[in-house]
Amino acid sequence: MPSNVEIKARLRDREKVERLVRERADHGPELIVQEDVFFPCEAGRLKLRRFSEESGELIFYRRLDTEGPTESEFFKAPTSDPAAMATAMMAALGEIGTVRKRRTLYLVGQTRIHLDEVEGLGDWLELEVVLEDGQTTKYGAGVAGDLMRTLGILEEDLESRAYVDLLTAKEQP
Repeated sequence: MPSNVEIKARLRDREKVERLVRERADHGPELIVQEDVFFPCEAGRLKLRRFSEESGELIFYRRLDTEGPTESEFFKAPTSDPAAMATAMMAALGEIGTVRKRRTLYLVGQTRIHLDEVEGLGDWLELEVVLEDGQTTKYGAGVAGDLMRTLGILEEDLESRAYVDLLTAKEQP
């Protein structure tokens, strides 16, 4: 399975971070509107990501819920009918929750930088260092750490939980 090293952090000053990202980006910005529907899955996480009525992908991934750079293994299966896929998945497995976000994507070298506006949670940053053959998690963590320092991301801003977990916790009294 492909893998990457990723971090998630709250954004205190999105405009400042986006300016710093733009100065370093090889590609972007690209605006992507996403809706992620999460399903129960004992072996990791399973979600259906909808981009539009005709475009989506079923994504399975495994990642420890730890702060700081963490390896994630993933598999993606595209679909041209995300509504039908969602109906089938919900009938078979049920649903954990839904995350809606506006994602601004930039590429810096082998790193995907996401500036996310998450409905109900505000502004976030995700770094995904896409590991190439032969590259280790330690290497990816070093790349992520360097970018964190460059962008002014502080350790206390890091978040280990997925957006769906943060939304679920917010909904509970």
